[in-house]
Amino acid sequence: PDLYITALIALGFKSILIPMVLRRMVAHMGLHREIEVAVGTGMTMLLGIGLVALSMDLMLRVTAGASFLVREDVALALSVVLLGLLIMVTRRNAVSQVIGFMSIENGLIFAGAGARGMPLVVEISVAFSILIGFIVIGIFLFRIRERFDTVDLHALDRFRGERQ
Repeated sequence: PDLYITALIALGFKSILIPMVLRRMVAHMGLHREIEVAVGTGMTMLLGIGLVALSMDLMLRVTAGASFLVREDVALALSVVLLGLLIMVTRRNAVSQVIGFMSIENGLIFAGAGARGMPLVVEISVAFSILIGFIVIGIFLFRIRERFDTVDLHALDRFRGERQ
């Protein structure tokens, strides 16, 4: 029963509440819909495929003594974490980096879900920590947008270079 409650909490936060907050933030700040990337789309896709293959190969070797489902779960969780890191590295927009951070968190939760006996209190505290984190991130992004008229990290780096 604890896993079902945890799943409902995660479903509510990750599929309803957080997307609503991000949409509202994007609309409120007047952000553009186009995605500014540091690496081209084709190269990002190839890097993503490579990271998934690397994580599958690495984790299936490391967890050779575990059951088949545990091995696949851990390999998939590492893939999600690495893809989240890839999103954070290849996207210049701060909102896209928040999405990458969420992907990393999803991968870690997925890895932790395979651990038996994980108490519900831990999940609730993690969920509230995430909620508080998003509130802080929202305020932070709003302040950046007000101050610098952009949330593009490349433009913020240029501004930092001009001040020095």
